[in-house]
Amino acid sequence: MKNKPSIRWLARPEAHDYPAAKSYLSLIYEEDEVRKLVRKLKRAPVTEFKAKDIFRASGLPLLGISNLRVESDRKKIRDGKKLSPLLLVRDTRNGKVVIADGYHRLCAVYGFAEDALIPCRIV
Repeated sequence: MKNKPSIRWLARPEAHDYPAAKSYLSLIYEEDEVRKLVRKLKRAPVTEFKAKDIFRASGLPLLGISNLRVESDRKKIRDGKKLSPLLLVRDTRNGKVVIADGYHRLCAVYGFAEDALIPCRIV
């Protein structure tokens, strides 16, 4: 029986994750709010949540391995490469968590272990 690969993480999100988060959040929130959220995300401490709980809180569907970005992240996991932590925003008005950056990484990790602890910055 094959062992599951170890999921490795960077200590902090990569610099390019923040412009990606800004782009996505700009579809949901006004520009002033987006600037504030991204600034807060950059300062927020890294914390951990289980993959299955992030999915439940976001209400998003699991993307399958046929998705090229998910498969790319699955390959990184198999190759022992470190993934960038997720960037999350609490949308208390709608009772959801917005995955500002890292949706594909979340889907890739979930495919290996739904109880995996995922490092995140959340505001």
